[in-house]
Order: sequence, then structure tokens, then C-alpha cells
Amino acid sequence: MAVIQSKVNTQSDAFKNNRKELLKLIDQLKELENKVHLASQRKQAVFEQRGQLLPRRRLDMLLDLGASFIELSTLAGLGQHDDDGEENVYGAGIIVGIGFVENTRCMVYVNDAAIKGGTNMPHAYKKLRRAQEIASTSRLPFICLVQSGGGNLFLQHLGFNLAGHRFMSQAQASAAGIPQITVVHGASTAGGAYIPGMSDYVVMVKNKARAYLAGPPLLKAATGEIAEEEELGGAEMHASESGLAEYLAEDDAHALEMTREIVKSLNWNNRLTTTAKKTYKEPRYDIDELCGIVPADYHKPYDSREVIARLVDDSDFVEFKANYDPFTICGFAEIEGQHCGIIANNGPITNKGAGKSTQFIQLCCQANKPLIFLQNTTGFIVGIEHEQNGMIKNGAKLIQAVANATVPKITLNIGGAFGAGNYAMSGRSFEPDFLFAWPTNTLAVMGGEQAATVMSIVYENKQKTNNKPIDEAFLAKQTEDILDYYSSVSSAFYCTSQVWDEGIIDPRKSRRLLAELIDIVVQGRETKLDANTFGVARI
Repeated sequence: MAVIQSKVNTQSDAFKNNRKELLKLIDQLKELENKVHLASQRKQAVFEQRGQLLPRRRLDMLLDLGASFIELSTLAGLGQHDDDGEENVYGAGIIVGIGFVENTRCMVYVNDAAIKGGTNMPHAYKKLRRAQEIASTSRLPFICLVQSGGGNLFLQHLGFNLAGHRFMSQAQASAAGIPQITVVHGASTAGGAYIPGMSDYVVMVKNKARAYLAGPPLLKAATGEIAEEEELGGAEMHASESGLAEYLAEDDAHALEMTREIVKSLNWNNRLTTTAKKTYKEPRYDIDELCGIVPADYHKPYDSREVIARLVDDSDFVEFKANYDPFTICGFAEIEGQHCGIIANNGPITNKGAGKSTQFIQLCCQANKPLIFLQNTTGFIVGIEHEQNGMIKNGAKLIQAVANATVPKITLNIGGAFGAGNYAMSGRSFEPDFLFAWPTNTLAVMGGEQAATVMSIVYENKQKTNNKPIDEAFLAKQTEDILDYYSSVSSAFYCTSQVWDEGIIDPRKSRRLLAELIDIVVQGRETKLDANTFGVARI
């Protein structure tokens, strides 16, 4: 037993201020997520008139009642293009997430046709691409609930190349043996029509579903041919003539029942090695206290052990080389009975910290323990002494270890995540299996203050070289503009809008989420696939 002894004073002013600031950010997060849901609900009357279910209702009926659902990239595209981040918050117009269907964990993709008719915004493709990557890595059957007008024509130049990747990924996943299941609920035009075409199983809703490469207006414009929607791409035609549809449903609800039956018939869980779940003890400290431990301002330090104490079973953390470096914390723990290694930051990554982390990653790979990275770092430490002691070389060793680690990697961006330190702590570019963020996350090459200082020095040197005076007013304005700019493009909300993470979470949900993610990645590694030679099982 190596129980962490918490030193947090929950009655201190610092704790109370941290909590107040973080709860404000959590409220902002909830408000934005609610707006995504409301954007879809605005069209409820229209869908009812058509005899259709709203997209989120379709999702609810597909998933097992009461089972967990991890929604991904809920705020993708926030503040971009037609999403103003205030009144209209769209989530890129699609819903993706991991949930259970007939007790089988699946990745689910839903066109939110209540938003802009299901036309795809550029960030929708980023969001979908990430969902496909996760599904392939974790070997999750992929279910698509489709009703789409294809790509947004006015933004096609931003999404065209991204759009093509979805079909390649779909084909590769099918070839690998990961089932691709599609339900067509309504009109699915152009790119939307290829989704069922690239699927192993297709369900179409009678009198509602239509799939065609070119709808009647485009067909007339392109060829002069006049056709009715049903004969061109109706569900019954595809079920009886083209062979695109394997199953014909009476309505949305019936289609979802059929889909559940398809998933059940996969016997996907038979591919898993079943192991008895271990009993475990909850942390000794209240997880709610996380809100008061981590400051909203990344400049203010905190001890990452206090976070770990509220995430791991019984607050038991076997710290590795505890006396070797104070800034990088490594150790072994369990989360809901599942073994893992944890690497966390208490500041910059030093020569010793890099060496310690590298050795620890090797040990985790040797013991087959998933790695959890709790990011809060200003980056690799700089200075004459550190450079002479081999910071570049030692930093490179850590980067090599993270890049080549053979075990699953899960990252939580908690505070600052700057420069190459972000890479070394398994940031997005190092392709962790999952990456989530707290609302306190700040991501950038460097902090705004450092950037402003660098540009001030550049300006002053330029003026001196040209024998010109220093314009203090200009310098002050430049600094202000840089700080404002960095603040706007490095916040947690901006980062998640760009799909640089899987989403922002309430810190109090971290333990439950980490437990489920460990389960997903471990099961993904042990799932045996039977490759399909042809890719999509169609004749």
C-alpha cells in the first residue's frame, strides 16, 4: 500500500477560488452542450409531420437503455463558419460516440438532419475521421444513422479532401473485419449515398429513405433526364432492384429494431477474452474536490498527486523514482480494478524527468499496462545548464518512447500543454488512443506572455539596428493584441472546436471515464478480427 496523503485544505481561499472559477467553466461547457441539443430540437414539429424521429431520439432508441454513452467532440466546429458559438451551436451537425447496442460496444455516427438538412460542414469530416480512427484502433462495429444532403456546397472547398477519407476508412475497416452497418432514414445524396454503398449491412426505411448520387434537380441539370425520387433512389427500389438495401423497414423505430438484431447476430463479444472483474475500493478523497485543486489559471502550480489521489482506487499510487525529479510524476495504480501506469506533470520536463519517464514507459510496455498521461507542462526546461546536460538528447529519448510505446495511451489535458512537452506527454499529434480535456486546458507552442516578450525583443532589436526610437505605445498595443490572440486560439473551447481532443469533460467525471476508456482500449487489443478479403461484403 502506498496511499497518497492529501494535503489539500478545502477551507482555504485558494481552494474556494479555484472551485469558483472551474465551476464557471463547467457551467459554460454545459450551456454550450445544451445549445447543440436545442439546435436539433427546433425541428421537432417538422420531423413529426414527416413521420420521422429526431436524430437524437433515433440514437436513444438504438442504444441499450441505461447503458453508458461517451459522446465525442460535442463542440466540434464551435464558432466556425455558420456556428456562431452563441445562438447557433451545431456540434458540426453530426453526433458520434461510443455506446452499447445489444450489450455490444459500438461506435455510432448520426447525421443530425435537423441541422441544415444534414449537410456536412468541414468540421463534421474531422469529427467523423476521428471516430473512424477510434473504431478501427479499438475494433468497434461502426453504425451509421444516415440522412444527409451531402457536403455543404458553399464550404465544399474546405471539406472536399477530408470527405474522401471517410470512404477509404470505411473500406479499410470492412476489409479488416470490422462490421459497417448503415441505416438510411431519409434522403442521402451524393456523399451520403456512398455510406450505404460502402457498408456491409444496409437498412432502409420504406417511403422515407432515398439514396442517389444525383437527386432529380441535379440529374436534370446534368443529363436532362427527369425522374421521380422513388424510382431514382427509393428504399423499395434499392431493396428489390439495385440490391443496395438488405433490409426494408416500415419506419424509423422498426429500422432501429432491425439494426439491433443485426448487431446481436454479429456475436461480437465472443471475440473477447472474458475476465472476471476485480473488486476495488473508491478513492479515499471526494472526487468533487478536483474542482478546487486545479487552478483555472495555468500559471498557478498544483501537485498532480492530489489529482491522482482522487482518480485511483483507494488513492493507492506506487510512485516510481519519487525522489529523482519533482516535476515529472510516474507511478503504478488501478482504476476500477484495472492496472495502469500514470505520468503527470508538476511543471517543466527536465533532463531527469525525461529519463525517468522514458524508463517508466519501457516498464509499462514490458508489463502490458496502459499508460495515462495527465498533462500540465510548460514544456521542456530551457537554459544553459539544461542544454549542456543534454536536454535535447534526453527529450528525444522520451519522445521516442512515447511514439513507439506498444501499450494503449490515454491522455487528459488538465492544465497547460505547451510546445514539445505536449508531444512528449502524448498530445494529439502522437496519436493516443483517446485524448480528453478539462475546461482548464490551454494548448499552444508557447504561452501568450512568452510570445509577446519574444516579439517585443524582436521589435526593439530592429529599432536599434535602424537607429530608430522605441515606440512604447506601439509596443504596448502589440503586446495586448498578442495576448488577446493567444487567449482566443489556445483555450480549451477553441481546441475542442478544432477536434484536437475527444471533448471537454467535467473533471468530476474523469475517474469513471478513464475506467471505461481503459476497458475499451484493452478489449480492443484483444479482439480477434477475421479479415474480409474484398473489403465490403457485396457481390
